[in-house]
Order: sequence, then structure tokens, then C-alpha cells
Amino acid sequence: MNEQEQSEFKEDAYSKAVRAGKRTYFFDVKATKNDDFFLTITESKRIFESEGKFSYEKHKIFLYREDFEKFFEGLHASLHFIKTKKPNDVETKSIETEFSNVDFEDLQTLE
Repeated sequence: MNEQEQSEFKEDAYSKAVRAGKRTYFFDVKATKNDDFFLTITESKRIFESEGKFSYEKHKIFLYREDFEKFFEGLHASLHFIKTKKPNDVETKSIETEFSNVDFEDLQTLE
């Protein structure tokens, strides 16, 4: 996030860290200048490099209020599937989506 993007947000309104094995998940509620909340979910994993040095690999998701319901529906459906099925019970993968198929070769990169 660059300096301009950071200035658009106020400080964290709420933060929760969850350690899970080799990973830590951070759930951070932030407020925009328009006084609305959004959630960032960050996965952080320690990576060991050469000579005993380490760094952290991080992946971040920004979840905005207008997406909360659909996100939770997808998460709930996925967790329900995991809890009720076994891998050898599934013959084909079913993917429910409203998006069209995207061919990555069609995407242009910015240089």
C-alpha cells in the first residue's frame, strides 16, 4: 500500500491475531475517511532464508461492507462442504460462480 492509499484510512478500529501452526492470521477492522468500516485479513508465514535469516511472506485480502454477505455465504458453503464430505466422495469439482471464464493469456500486464 503506498502513502496515498494509507492516508485514505484511519487507524485500526479493532485488531485480532490468530496463531495457527506456522501461520498467523490478522483480522484488522479499519475505518475510511468516509466513516465506514472494512476488514483486512492478512496471512503471515515466517520463511527461512539462507544463512539462518528469515522474513515474512504475507497475503492480504480487503473485504468491504458491500461484500460481507456474499463473502460469508461463500465461506459458510465451503466450510460446510469440507465438514460433510470426504475427498473420495467427490467425483467432480463443482464451482459455483457468477463470473465468466477468464483465460490468463487474455490478461495484459502493465509494464
